[in-house]
Amino acid sequence: MARQLELKGRSFWILSEPHDTGWKAAVVEIRGDNEEAVGIDATGETRGAADDAAERKLRRLIQAY
Repeated sequence: MARQLELKGRSFWILSEPHDTGWKAAVVEIRGDNEEAVGIDATGETRGAADDAAERKLRRLIQAY
């Protein structure tokens, strides 16, 4: 399952998977039928923690533009 976000007219997915003893989340931008990695990764003890950390990083990046 992925978390979908709409920020400043752009669509993003936060994809997470088990990693070592916790979770790792990565952000991709959706453009039509294409996906492009944004370069944001985050880890956490739980899936929610990893997803939340990736979302915070993405929101900081988007506000910088």
